[in-house]
Amino acid sequence: MKTLYIYCEGQTEEAFVNNILSPYLSRMGIYTTPIIHKTKRTPTKSYKGGVSNYNVIKDELRRLCQNPNAIVTTMLDYYGMPADTPEIDYREVDIYKRIEYIETAITKDIGCNNLIFNLILHEFEGLLFSDPQAFAIISDNKSVKKLQDIRDNAETPEHINNSPDTSPSKRIQSIISGYSKVRQGILVAQHIDMDRMLSECKHFSLWISKIRNSFS
Repeated sequence: MKTLYIYCEGQTEEAFVNNILSPYLSRMGIYTTPIIHKTKRTPTKSYKGGVSNYNVIKDELRRLCQNPNAIVTTMLDYYGMPADTPEIDYREVDIYKRIEYIETAITKDIGCNNLIFNLILHEFEGLLFSDPQAFAIISDNKSVKKLQDIRDNAETPEHINNSPDTSPSKRIQSIISGYSKVRQGILVAQHIDMDRMLSECKHFSLWISKIRNSFS
């Protein structure tokens, strides 16, 4: 029986897998195990979370792919990938063509047949803009309206851009003081219908389709 390993950037992504993706995929008979990226290993300890070195990612994924009964995929922020990532500086205006090109280059570089390499556009918080009204669970109507305005001015949630000052998480933090990615971000995600995320976020939907197809 095959299992799905989802290699995550940090605790926020791990919580998203455990609380959102796992229940959704389990209904299709797909059982997931989130694994947080290790930034450093010593003989006695591993340090988890954050992405700083592509070769660490590459080695971790190759290690996971050695399990012949596993499909390995990733939930890593495009916004935060290291500078040494293959083709990460590729500049195509169409964000979907760009991300597909980069993912293909990385998949080829890692060279594992059971790998579905995936980048989140542009980071986890982008998915939350699928339904800004869900932020009402953690904030007031004024803040929700500001977040809705951001969404309305973007082609899709995945187009909310990735500069240091205007990435999705920075926008949320500028509006909701003390916003917590793990605790509040996952709470908001739980109040957004999964089908809404899939319909609003083309690349995210394609990733889920690839996962489903790999188990069919």
